[in-house]
Amino acid sequence: MSYCTFVVGVAVVISFRMAPPLPLIFLLMIHRVSSSDWGVNYSHLYICALKNSSVIMSCNYTYPTGYKIEKVFWTKNPVNCENSPDLSEDPEYSQRLQYLGDKQQNCTIRLSHVTQKDSHMYYFRFTTDKPDGKWTGKPGVNLTVTDLQVEAPERVTEGQNVSLTCKSSCALTDRATFIWYRNSQPLTERRDRNNQLLLQSVRREDAGRYSCALQEHTYISPAVYLSVTYPPKHTFVAVSPCCELVEGNSVNLSCNSDSYPPALNFSWFKGGTFVGSGRIYSISKISSNHSGEYKCKSITEHGEKYSDAVTLNVTCVGCLVKLYTTGVVCGAAVVIMMVLIWVKKRKDTQESQHCSRQHTIQN
Repeated sequence: MSYCTFVVGVAVVISFRMAPPLPLIFLLMIHRVSSSDWGVNYSHLYICALKNSSVIMSCNYTYPTGYKIEKVFWTKNPVNCENSPDLSEDPEYSQRLQYLGDKQQNCTIRLSHVTQKDSHMYYFRFTTDKPDGKWTGKPGVNLTVTDLQVEAPERVTEGQNVSLTCKSSCALTDRATFIWYRNSQPLTERRDRNNQLLLQSVRREDAGRYSCALQEHTYISPAVYLSVTYPPKHTFVAVSPCCELVEGNSVNLSCNSDSYPPALNFSWFKGGTFVGSGRIYSISKISSNHSGEYKCKSITEHGEKYSDAVTLNVTCVGCLVKLYTTGVVCGAAVVIMMVLIWVKKRKDTQESQHCSRQHTIQN
């Protein structure tokens, strides 16, 4: 009896200890099946978008059979999943967010006219007709909104090669074709998937304000000015007054040239002799001693250039007065001579007529 009892007791003990693992395994199997039936699958977990563009956040979702979808919506930065805000009811998003999905599998949205303020984590959430049928898809979509900035040297020398880069704060998700502008005019020959603009053998005409954009996008980066330096060219001398130079008057010679940066140093030469410096060379009370050939030299850190020579011819005042006096005297003499001839002819005519009348009376 005791043996049986012992056996029975042992059997009871054994059955009591072996029974619990079965329901635990069963519960674990149920939990595993349940978890696999709930989920949200995002096409991109990270999106870098250009300012003012439209962003597509694509996803699909699953849930167990027997549940009915009641509400679907997107939210951002949820602190409490139970009270996650619906972005379609947020004034900052309601006019820009469009739900492209359905209440079955597709949960895609479009967010338009994005700005840097829209850089957040976004999640899709759905609820069903059962208390335990709520789900928020994690890890969600990390959206970063970037602008464009042109990176370029401030100054480059004529003849050099220069590279300008259109930069963003993140790698753009969509493949982009870059467009470049100079002084707000598109460089139609400069369209490339590469975000760099290469200018070979830069000319002075390449100087200007450069900006970049993406094809089929309205946003254009802030402009950056590219300066092209070059040595003096087309140096020439201007004379003022420009007409006949009279002894005793003043004259100004100005040295002009085309260069960048503008030339600040100038030298003046008469013949081959240095006579002064500065952009303007002034001569007061000019005399015949100042007659001769003058030229200037324009000087910058990038080079120098001589002008062609100009000739100054100074006429003395006395010579002009003498010439003027002689002309007056000669002119008066001619007039007097013509008057005398006319008087003599008139006198001869009168005498002839008088003689003729006397001869007629005598006959």
